[in-house]
Amino acid sequence: MNLKQQFTFFWQKNFPHLAPKSSHLFLAVSGGVDSVVLLDLVANAGFNFTIAHCNFNLRGEESQRDEQLVRSLANKYNKDVEVKQFDTLHFSTSNKLSIQEAARQLRYTWFKELLDNRKIIVDNVKSSDDVSQVLSSNTKHPDGFFNFNLLTAHHADDNIETLLFNFFRGTGITGLHGILPKNGQVIRPLLFARRNEIIAYAQEGKLMWVEDSSNNSDKYSRNYIRHQVVPLMKNIFPNVEENLLNNIERFKEVEDIYQKSIEKIKASLIEQKGNEFHIPILKLQKQTSLSTIVYEIIKDYNFTSLQVDDVMQLFKATNAKFIASATHRIIKSRNWLIIAPLQIEPINNYIIIEDISTSVAFENGEIIIKRITATNFSINLSPAIAAFDAAEIEFPLLLRKYKMGDYFYPFGMTKKKKLSRFFIDNKLSTIDKEKIWILESNKKIIWVVGLRMDNRFKITPTTKNIISFQIVSSI
Repeated sequence: MNLKQQFTFFWQKNFPHLAPKSSHLFLAVSGGVDSVVLLDLVANAGFNFTIAHCNFNLRGEESQRDEQLVRSLANKYNKDVEVKQFDTLHFSTSNKLSIQEAARQLRYTWFKELLDNRKIIVDNVKSSDDVSQVLSSNTKHPDGFFNFNLLTAHHADDNIETLLFNFFRGTGITGLHGILPKNGQVIRPLLFARRNEIIAYAQEGKLMWVEDSSNNSDKYSRNYIRHQVVPLMKNIFPNVEENLLNNIERFKEVEDIYQKSIEKIKASLIEQKGNEFHIPILKLQKQTSLSTIVYEIIKDYNFTSLQVDDVMQLFKATNAKFIASATHRIIKSRNWLIIAPLQIEPINNYIIIEDISTSVAFENGEIIIKRITATNFSINLSPAIAAFDAAEIEFPLLLRKYKMGDYFYPFGMTKKKKLSRFFIDNKLSTIDKEKIWILESNKKIIWVVGLRMDNRFKITPTTKNIISFQIVSSI
């Protein structure tokens, strides 16, 4: 099969839902030979499309030359073109990114904006004329959803370089499938083609393209793999490229089996409680390939493979020990590991003023404050309600988070107890303790909110007036 036939076959196999008469595509065109060939193949296949070009302003006159070529291609194929100018160097510096990573982030952020901005709703699209009319009028209809997709010109040689790059970088089995034909709205219909086939097609069709001088520099890791590593490997294994492409297909199938097994194991281990995830340590330790299982659990919360050993050290650590990622903590709490979001919001204290405050809203709900006489009072044993002798309470009151060193006199006891010991007695985890609020009067704790009142402020037979606090939303 020639390249056009291979393109049609690959498209029908991987993107059968995207037919020429009912699809509108965005083509990422840099001006290089790969994207120019993709443009020609898509145009010859009869698709409706818009050209998208990123000018990263990194190569001076070359960058402007590339943009002008892409604009001329839009005229040649009579298609619209979207061009975005970027100050890539500034973005790279201000965000402490490599030039390559900065360009990648800028590129795909803009591509997403293009797709999001051009999503429209249509009724019954029966022909390309219908599509063109809808696209030009931007008409919205109540039924049906018109999907936009972005095409990039990644090819088989890119896939080989990606496989090696991921392998050397240590991404695990997930990185071994290389570049996928489809990732969300981004599709790569040239993954079947070798670069020499693409160049031959361009030469035969007398297509115009430009060469990016940065592709000749080995300072970029992918270029080094392309120019140095792969040729060296070919000296030892002449068929290494074909072998790696075949391995990519096998790795995809292996990964599918692997992921199904991992999801089954994770489902048996992880118990979700609100925004926390609890894992029984003893059950986890019985798993075979333990380090792999641990990594697959923690990577979803921005932990790295380098932290796997740290997590496993928590198995025998004392309670309250933890490790952190950029977004989460893993905490040892008795026989459990608890994965919880980092507390990034500042903790507020709330002042309750006499005769003004009738309620106070805080993160655990709302506390309703009532003043009643002793004759109208009936005992309620709910932990969500605390009632005190009003004569013993001094305003203003302070509602705050628990802190180390706090102590109180638990209701029914005449000796003080540190809250840390009280929490241990009540089997509260480290996460649970961080959620505890304290109500205090004149620097004395009167209520461990939702758990226990302080004995010093209890109602007695001589009490005349009572003040009560009730949580209307449970903590």
